Amino acid sequence: MNNRHHQESSPEQKPGLADAWSKNNQRLKENPPRFVYEATDLATDLATDLATDLATDLATDLATDLAMPAPPDPARVGVAEISSQPLLPPRRKMGGKISPSDQDASGHRERLRQRFIKGGATALADYELLEMLLFSSNPRGDVKPLAKALIKHFGGFAGVIAAPAQELMGFVGVGEVALASIKLVEAAAIELSKERILKREVLSNWRALLDYCRSTLAYQRTEHFRILFLDNGNALIADEIQQTGTLNFAPVYPREVVKRCLELGASAIILLHNHPSGNPEPSKEDIAITRELVAAVKVIGVLVHDHLIIGLTGHASLKSLGVM
Repeated sequence: MNNRHHQESSPEQKPGLADAWSKNNQRLKENPPRFVYEATDLATDLATDLATDLATDLATDLATDLAMPAPPDPARVGVAEISSQPLLPPRRKMGGKISPSDQDASGHRERLRQRFIKGGATALADYELLEMLLFSSNPRGDVKPLAKALIKHFGGFAGVIAAPAQELMGFVGVGEVALASIKLVEAAAIELSKERILKREVLSNWRALLDYCRSTLAYQRTEHFRILFLDNGNALIADEIQQTGTLNFAPVYPREVVKRCLELGASAIILLHNHPSGNPEPSKEDIAITRELVAAVKVIGVLVHDHLIIGLTGHASLKSLGVM
């Protein structure tokens, strides 16, 4: 039955149907239905996108091989957490259209900016503040994983800002632009806190002094011994690093301190040093060197107001502890 039906319907068997079939084919050629145009356009777009993506990938691979530095050692801390993030910003599609991932990143960045503008730093988490800093180093990519990895490793926003440059650049995604942004914030914080005590009576601005000490010393990885030289009105003349030592020792020489007091014409000094361990409790050595310095500068009429030890957990005042 099926064969008979096929034979009855075949245009080759019936001339009238053959003519109609031929005319219909001609009409379709001259006026294709809309779906033909759409299918043709779709096929063209797919072929164009494929060719563009292939060419871009080849160019990117070549540029990477020729210009990119060797990748960091995967064993370094932080690399594994963010190694999946692209080193180059996402590509834009042809015709100026922005890919969905770019649109999402742009919207996220704008929301962070608006929250910061309206609510200040307290409106954002530490990693979100760091994200905003990293925007300039990656104009369109997602920097949240990098920000979170840095916060986790260095213990917080302040820890990232004060971290050594070499350690920061050990993370994939932290190049010179990102490093400059981070260190600019550190420099601004130090300058701002210093401005609050510069040419002012230091003893009446003790909280500002402690803020300055914390910004300059709390996150150092080795001991730094600093001295604040004051005039006869207790205004700051100079802030100088006398010695930089090891993890738990920075040698200080009383005669060098005496010499510098005379050169600057200081009337009083405040001694400062940090404990990289984080615990500001004074050691026996701290107490001993303080007493030596007090005795040495007393000979030239210079007063030691205090010796402050700065740690991540707080500070200790040897004067308040009664051990000077």
